[in-house]
Amino acid sequence: MEKPHRSGFVNIIGRPNVGKSTLMNALVGERMSIITNKPQTTRHRIIGIVSDEDYQVVFSDTPGFIKDPSYEMQSSMNKFVSTSFKDADIMVLVVDVTETYDNDNPLFKKLAGVEVPLFLVLNKVDLIDQPTLFKKIVEWKDKANFKEIIPIAALHKRGTEELFGFILDNLPIGPVYYSKDQFTDRPERFFVSEIIREKILMNYYQEIPYSCEVVVDAFQEDPNPKKNLVRIHATIFVGRESQKNIIIGKKGAAIKKLGINARYAIEKFLDKKIYLELFVKVKDNWRNDDKMLKSFGYKE
Repeated sequence: MEKPHRSGFVNIIGRPNVGKSTLMNALVGERMSIITNKPQTTRHRIIGIVSDEDYQVVFSDTPGFIKDPSYEMQSSMNKFVSTSFKDADIMVLVVDVTETYDNDNPLFKKLAGVEVPLFLVLNKVDLIDQPTLFKKIVEWKDKANFKEIIPIAALHKRGTEELFGFILDNLPIGPVYYSKDQFTDRPERFFVSEIIREKILMNYYQEIPYSCEVVVDAFQEDPNPKKNLVRIHATIFVGRESQKNIIIGKKGAAIKKLGINARYAIEKFLDKKIYLELFVKVKDNWRNDDKMLKSFGYKE
C-alpha cells in the first residue's frame, strides 16, 4: 500500500531574540533568516521548505512579538505574528529557557485559542544545568495545551532532530504545495537585502541598524556563464541625514567596510562572484510612512 503524502504549514513564534531564526536554519538546512545577537532581526515572515518523497514541511519564521510598538513598522510586524496563529497546521513556540514569563502575559491568551498541535521549544538549554531545566519544564507544562515540550540548543543543533520527528508525526495528509526542489518562496534578491541588513546590524550601533531598510535595485547575472558573476546595486534607506553620515563614515570608510563584509557573505550564499554597489538615501521617518512601508513589504 502506498504511503500517504503528508504536508503542512509549521509556524515558529516567540519573543525577539529567543533563537527562532537559528532554529529554522537548523531545521531547513539553509541560511534562511539572518542571525545576529540583536533583537528584532527578522522583520518579515520567511518561509523555508523541507521536502522528501512522502512529505513537505513549510516552516514560517516570524518576527518576535513587540509588546509596545514604537513605530507603525513594528505594528505591521506584530500583524505578521498574529496571522501566524490563523494559518498554521502546527505551531512551535520558542522560548529562551533563561527568561521568565509572567502568568498574565498576553501570549498565553493567544495560545489558549490554538487548536492545532502546539509544541513548546525550550531553547538555549546549554546555558543551564539539568535541575534548572527540570524546574523550567514543570513551570511551563500547564501554561498552555502543549503536545510536547522539547529542550534544545538550536545553535548547536541539539534536540532539533527530535523536534523535526515530532513535527513529521503530526503533519496532516496533504498535497505538494511547492516544487520538491524549492527551499523558499522568497527570491534571491530578498536574501541579498537581508544579508546586507545583517551586516548593518553587525557593523553599526544603537539606533542606526533599526533605522535602516535595504532595497536591491538591480540584480544582474553576467551573460557570460564562465564569469559566474552577479552585479548588484542596493540602496540603504535611513530616516535622517545624520544617520546617512554615520552609515557612510569618514571619507566613506564605514560603507566600504560594510560593502566588503556584505559582498563576502553574498558570494558565499549565492556561490558566485559578486560586484556590489551600495547607495544611501534619506526617507524622513519611513518607519511611520504607509507608502514606504507598503513599498518595503510591511503592508499590503
